[in-house]
Amino acid sequence: MKILAIGIGGAFGAIARYLINISPLSNIFQKFPFPTFFINITGSFLIGFFLILLTDKFTVNENLRFAILVGFLGAFTTFSTFELEIFGLIREKYFVTAFVYLILSVLVGFVGVLGGVWLAKRI
Repeated sequence: MKILAIGIGGAFGAIARYLINISPLSNIFQKFPFPTFFINITGSFLIGFFLILLTDKFTVNENLRFAILVGFLGAFTTFSTFELEIFGLIREKYFVTAFVYLILSVLVGFVGVLGGVWLAKRI
């Protein structure tokens, strides 16, 4: 049952990621992969938030917890796409953009996790 819950959550996470990638967010910056950046930062915040909410604050079914944390958020965040985009920027010789994207994603993503944990602890 847990695998099914993860699969269902993953399907919804992948669809959400796709919808954001085709949204107007993709037109914000010409060379900066903003949709993936947005997804990773939002996903980092949400994984911190739901980790605390679903383990410390509320008692929820284990399958639901796995569907959200492993399935939805695992499919929603796009670390492999992030790495591929950095490679593409470097290959196209956008070295500064690649470096800024890398550093911002890691630092702001971590701040997102901290923010999600902080907010969930106050609920």
